[in-house]
Amino acid sequence: MNTLATTAQLTEPLSMVDAVNLALHRAMREDADVVLLGEDIGPNGGVFRATADLRTAFGEKRVIDTPLAENMIAGLTVGMATQGLKPVAEIQFMGFIFPAMEHIICHAARMRNRTRGRLSCPLVIRAPFGGGIHAPEHHSESTEALFAHTPGLRVVIPSSPQRAYGLLLAAIRCPDPVIFLEPKRIYRSHNQQIKDDGEALPLDTCFTLREGQDVTLISWGAMIKETLAAADQLLSEGIECEVIDIATVSPLDRDTLLASVSKTGRCVIVQEAPQNCSVGSEIASMMATEALFDLRAPVARVSGYDTVMPYFRLEQHYMPQTDQIVTAVKQTMEFS
Repeated sequence: MNTLATTAQLTEPLSMVDAVNLALHRAMREDADVVLLGEDIGPNGGVFRATADLRTAFGEKRVIDTPLAENMIAGLTVGMATQGLKPVAEIQFMGFIFPAMEHIICHAARMRNRTRGRLSCPLVIRAPFGGGIHAPEHHSESTEALFAHTPGLRVVIPSSPQRAYGLLLAAIRCPDPVIFLEPKRIYRSHNQQIKDDGEALPLDTCFTLREGQDVTLISWGAMIKETLAAADQLLSEGIECEVIDIATVSPLDRDTLLASVSKTGRCVIVQEAPQNCSVGSEIASMMATEALFDLRAPVARVSGYDTVMPYFRLEQHYMPQTDQIVTAVKQTMEFS
């Protein structure tokens, strides 16, 4: 029996970044093979303090400060994972992950297949991503589709402190490589109580946040905030929205999505990422091929623009807003 789990109490309300820290504490206490590495994650606790106090608790051999070298971080992570450790690497911002992609895509994602099952690669790559905090260039990308397109990778995106805690524990325990993207815009936007019981949330599963009969709203990460706000506004106008948090963008929980659209007959997808070749595009394609006869209106997408994320003075013009979601829903409701 897990003694830690049986004595767990509800925490004081925690932010998402604190929930990430709590999950890392829990995972490292329970499993000595869990090792952290990344830039400034030791005494500094990471640029967002997600790893604060972990080096004090677990020592420098398990919380490893690395040079500013994302390619090296990813290579070390793959090597550790194939030799029995469970590394959790932090990339400071998702815009810096590109030098690491060779190791992630060419090695981590292929290791089990390449070795015919002799080796596995149970690693987690954490990265803050998305806009909304007035960051400079290369700090605000939403490029989850790059990894969702790669066979062999799981791509997980929490949308609340509770889901960050449960999903990160699941990612660390997963036998496959997981890209764990943390929407920094909501790192400290709201707090939730968390039961630190070590219970993981299921991967590859959508979460239905609100049930409704008229239209299905599908989103993930930070955009859940605007999506729920739109659902509230539409409810006051007599439109019931079913709100689904994807959570794991790859592989998609197709059954939950299709069941919801079968019920409502309408679908609006909300994402911060550019629209072209996006996760939203895949969901729209799935609806067109597998839910065509259930649809009563064309699938709508509310997305960022197919441009580079602008500097902070134009950031809010780029990112989807609640009124855009409301407008898209009303347009789908015009179809009988």
